[in-house]
Amino acid sequence: MTIQYNIYDAKTKFSELVQKAADGEEIIICKAGKPVARLMPLAEKPKKRREGGFWKGQVWIADDFDAPLPPDVLESFYSSPSDYLFDLDKNKR
Repeated sequence: MTIQYNIYDAKTKFSELVQKAADGEEIIICKAGKPVARLMPLAEKPKKRREGGFWKGQVWIADDFDAPLPPDVLESFYSSPSDYLFDLDKNKR
């Protein structure tokens, strides 16, 4: 059911109108008898249940994925030796 209110009445009964909208009613707010706004309940999206294992068998992680990068690859990330986060020679020992 749609109910119409002028702006003054809507301002004075705002809390009541919000509750009516939350209960499922649609409220039209008018200015000088012409509709200018609609107050209605938010449509709730049904939440999908997430299931694990969706990517099982399609994704793999290499055994050495977290191994240190080779020095030649590491050099391509930095413009000068002072940019290194650590000393490569020190890590070779």
